[in-house]
Amino acid sequence: MRRFFAPPEDLFDETVVLGPDETRHLKDVLRLRPGDNAQVFDGGGREFLCVIEAVDKKSAHLKVVKEVIPAAPESPLDLTLAVTVTKGEKFDLVVQKAVELGVSELIPIFTERSDVKPGASEKRHERWQKIALEACKQSGRAKLMTVDQPIDFGKLLGQLETKGTIVLFSERGGADFETIVSADKITAFVGPEGGWDDAELDQARRQNIQIITLGGRILRAETAAIAFAALLQNRFGDLR
Repeated sequence: MRRFFAPPEDLFDETVVLGPDETRHLKDVLRLRPGDNAQVFDGGGREFLCVIEAVDKKSAHLKVVKEVIPAAPESPLDLTLAVTVTKGEKFDLVVQKAVELGVSELIPIFTERSDVKPGASEKRHERWQKIALEACKQSGRAKLMTVDQPIDFGKLLGQLETKGTIVLFSERGGADFETIVSADKITAFVGPEGGWDDAELDQARRQNIQIITLGGRILRAETAAIAFAALLQNRFGDLR
């Protein structure tokens, strides 16, 4: 089924209005016409079966037939990934796969050993949001993953909520994965390929963040983020 996104403010009782980008995809890429069926999700978890009523240059009007269950239900685990920003397409891959794995929120972070330094983050942030939206459409989720503005690791630690479990994956100095306390809300930190700086690990410990180490593999940063998300969803979420 062709899926489109419309924010809640563009849903009016039994009518949905698609914006310019979604309309362009509907008529120019998929070549849909009035009378064709399509599904629309609102980014908050709701999805609707619709019939296209009218299409013009910058908008499309669809009639809601009924609310439907999204193809990919949300995980019972509220999972936030705080991942060190990597170069180019590597982080794009993290964004895409985080959506597919049911991550609720992705926080790009800058660390001491990041291979990318702060700068021009606004354009990258817009790109990540677009990637997240496309991944949401393709994966069947009806709830958009939040992609935050990039933030320094130390600054983020000072803003962390105390609710839920907070873990930091490190290549050294941590406990076994099995020691993570069961929770329905988890924030997981993933560092750069060069590893965490000693000062960063000490800072995390001072805030009672649990350091976790997986043995047996040397992973690239983007692989580690994807693998850890999958492991957490397997143990605490719905990825069985």
